[in-house]
Amino acid sequence: MMNPVDSNRRSSSLRSLWVCLLFPMLGMGCREEVSPSVARSARKRPISETQEAVPKKKVTSAGDRLLIVHADDAGMCRSVNRGTIEALEAGVVTSASIMVPCPAFEEFAEYAREHPEYDYGIHLTLNAEYRDYRWGPVLGASEVPSLVDGAGYLLQSEHQTAANARIDDVERELRAQIDRALEYGVLLSHLDTHMGTLFMRPDFLEVYLRLGADYQLPVLMVRDTSFARQLGVDERVIARMEEYATALEQDGFPVLDDVFMHYSSDSVDSKRRSYLNAFRNVQPGVTEIIIHSGVSDHELRSITLRHSIRDGDRQVFTDPEFISEVQQADVTLIDWKQLMQMSSKSTVAD
Repeated sequence: MMNPVDSNRRSSSLRSLWVCLLFPMLGMGCREEVSPSVARSARKRPISETQEAVPKKKVTSAGDRLLIVHADDAGMCRSVNRGTIEALEAGVVTSASIMVPCPAFEEFAEYAREHPEYDYGIHLTLNAEYRDYRWGPVLGASEVPSLVDGAGYLLQSEHQTAANARIDDVERELRAQIDRALEYGVLLSHLDTHMGTLFMRPDFLEVYLRLGADYQLPVLMVRDTSFARQLGVDERVIARMEEYATALEQDGFPVLDDVFMHYSSDSVDSKRRSYLNAFRNVQPGVTEIIIHSGVSDHELRSITLRHSIRDGDRQVFTDPEFISEVQQADVTLIDWKQLMQMSSKSTVAD
């Protein structure tokens, strides 16, 4: 039985993730019953041809404290590309996910192609949330009309997408995003979801998992749903997520134990303390820390008033003193490629 200290710590670190991903579902019933099965008859694409060797051990063995440090939103704009690259090259950030429909995708894809030593996923994107900085779908507005507004841009909020999107438009657009990244030569390691939109409807979630199976890529899914219950998320949704987590593991795909995200305009010193505390309190299992790194230049300031959030993350994760302290923490930094390999080996061993 988990002691109260560990339980409180885990609830605290999950709070921001569940608010970001699942809070929009509060009070929203499931639209239809769907099967938790994961598609197995699918196209098989290699995750990467340059994966590093990893220890032959089960990722959930007692005492293993494995940590992915992940930067969201690469490709959104040049300022975020710069911040993401700086964070990757500083050495603590081990993974990044790319927003394919965005204006700076090609710039980041070129970097990713030239730097296969780093770990890249797709930040599956169905929204363009900023008022004055917008983007449309990869397929074009006329091909997926239920995903766009009158100007042809992706809808601003996850609520709008949940209310209006046709599921066939969703699946075709997300496949196009993955295919475009592959066509640009990006070696992919995983999938996750921008703004948590794919957690908004059960059929969205089904597509999310099917894409993972079809492209043989793990998807971000968290095992611990305790905080979702505290928020009052519909029990049918929670049950479905728990069933999916079990199905993923049975198919040899990894499931995270915990996630931490500090998306706040706190001072850099406050962010630094919060992140260090997260590193020091990682529990046995697999945890992901999600950051949003950017450079607070004219471009980013013109896009969002919350530019300091991204610049603060960049400053923390490129700071030599912070990096030194992280290296002393009792955790093993890994990426999604390694996690997928380790999970597959574990399944074979079992």
